[in-house]
Amino acid sequence: MTITDAPSVTTDDIEIYRHGDRPMIIRLIRPVGAGPFPAILDMHGGCWCKGGPDECSARGEVFAEAGMASAALDFRQAADIYPSSLEDINYALRWLKAHAEELRLDAGRIGILGQSSGGHLAMLAAMRPNEPRYAALPLEPGAPDVDASVRCVGMMWPVINPLSRYRRVVGLRAAGDPPAWVADLPERHDTYWVTEKNMEEANPMLALERGEAVEILPAIWFQGTPDPVHDYRDPESPLDLNEPERFAENYRKAGGTIEIAHVEQGNRSDPALLGPLVEFFQQNLA
Repeated sequence: MTITDAPSVTTDDIEIYRHGDRPMIIRLIRPVGAGPFPAILDMHGGCWCKGGPDECSARGEVFAEAGMASAALDFRQAADIYPSSLEDINYALRWLKAHAEELRLDAGRIGILGQSSGGHLAMLAAMRPNEPRYAALPLEPGAPDVDASVRCVGMMWPVINPLSRYRRVVGLRAAGDPPAWVADLPERHDTYWVTEKNMEEANPMLALERGEAVEILPAIWFQGTPDPVHDYRDPESPLDLNEPERFAENYRKAGGTIEIAHVEQGNRSDPALLGPLVEFFQQNLA
């Protein structure tokens, strides 16, 4: 279903799977033209518990105007619990590749992006493209044999370490008079993750520090400042670094390349300031 048509961009909501009576859709925003276009699978934020593809539309239009397609995914979350979101993301990546020709996409030029909790999911999916638990949803019969690997990964102020963030917000509440931003974050973590063990296992930061065998791809971390929700120091870490710099150091030690691009916190969602992300994807999906 085409929902908008601008002179240079088209937007379509496409059902790609059905969980019982619940459709799973991607919002595909593409440049006008024959293509094939590189594509970015995009995940919204919401602390793994709320939100949808609408949150990705503004940046999707920026990418499309720069010659790239964007597919915002309506993945499972909240009480569907981990690893449901990763199952949906892994499936969507394979589905995009399997249907690339009809969608005017280039199956060999697929990247991934996510905001906040979606940034965590994007990095985890990129690190573990062949994880059997995540690849649990089969493509339709007769579909090509494709995997969920991507060329690069972008993150916008990701919750890169769910465990440290959980302990941070729980501790702030327990200390009394927590800052307003804490809100219901502990409950959202509890709803999706259920246990701290899950937050530790599905943790890009700790996966690197454990020496887990993961895919290491070109990456960018787009970070507002100041941002106490995502940019803080984990007191349990031996490194005297905030989480963005700690992750970047671990990622580079593992052989990866990663850039941290800072923007003023109040303007972090302004589509006009997405230049570093646009340039990153253009370079890595060339």
